[in-house]
Amino acid sequence: MEQHYHFRAAMAQQPENYLIVNETRDIEAAHLQGKTAVIWNSQTATILNGDLKKMAALKDIGVKSMILADNDIFRTGSGQLAAQNGRDIGLTPWGKKVIDEMVRFGILLDLSHTGSKTANDAMDYMDATYPGVPYVYTHSVPAGLYKNEPNATPQGCYRTIPDDEALRAAKSGGYISPTFTEWMMDGIWPDNISPAQAADMIDYYVKLVGVDHVGIATDDMFSTQLVVDFATANADMYNDGGYMIDAFNKGATGNGELAKILAAITDDLWARGYSNEDLAKIYGGNKMRVFAQVWEGKPPEQFLQEYPERLRLRQELEGKFFNR
Repeated sequence: MEQHYHFRAAMAQQPENYLIVNETRDIEAAHLQGKTAVIWNSQTATILNGDLKKMAALKDIGVKSMILADNDIFRTGSGQLAAQNGRDIGLTPWGKKVIDEMVRFGILLDLSHTGSKTANDAMDYMDATYPGVPYVYTHSVPAGLYKNEPNATPQGCYRTIPDDEALRAAKSGGYISPTFTEWMMDGIWPDNISPAQAADMIDYYVKLVGVDHVGIATDDMFSTQLVVDFATANADMYNDGGYMIDAFNKGATGNGELAKILAAITDDLWARGYSNEDLAKIYGGNKMRVFAQVWEGKPPEQFLQEYPERLRLRQELEGKFFNR
């Protein structure tokens, strides 16, 4: 609640720039009003502080997706770094209860940062208990794209996910979004990620799971200095054999902020044969479909039937009222 207050108080100083999202219509309204649509995600379930009844309040203040575990071992299960170090405890009974409340209140299960055993256990639980409810990877790099790179490390980046996990998320009706964060790109680590390399990640996932199940993401930090300083001072929390710091030392100095490279990514994907309809799905349409299903209980086929008219109305309103 304290963090929520501080962020909202900052936004209140610029009400013309921000819109807190409660439903998919708010995302469309933000486009019309020239505002940034804000969707909160919690990267662990510790925000509940052991009280499942808080899930409803989290949904109401704008938390629309949640990750079970990040890096370490949590009451819900293990994050990816713990898993790489051989400590993946899998989904716990508490983790199942957390998922139950997420589904009850329409909060999207995000499996980014989650250890493979914990993630697969969670997918097993979702498939058995809540068939038809999608789950997603909001910012995860494809391990399969980099495993054969000449400079790839034996284990690869612990933040990547294997192809089988991406396929399961797509089968659930969810989506997978690659993040264009340089230090996660095992064996490459460019000074600046190129649009072509970002397009490679998108194209890899499209070929793997289909164009209806791919999005885009970014871990925009604008500067990695805070991360480098924190990881260096807290090496025990980033027990990755020096992987991340080594990546920074080899030139991974930032990440591909979408504002810088999205236009060039689009040119690259057009050159590869992607249509405007394909890009509309990747750049937001697939997410909107999943958001509508999980947040609002709208069947995917109903959303897809309604969406062309929603788009037409938005374009008509933009023509009359667009203010940026």
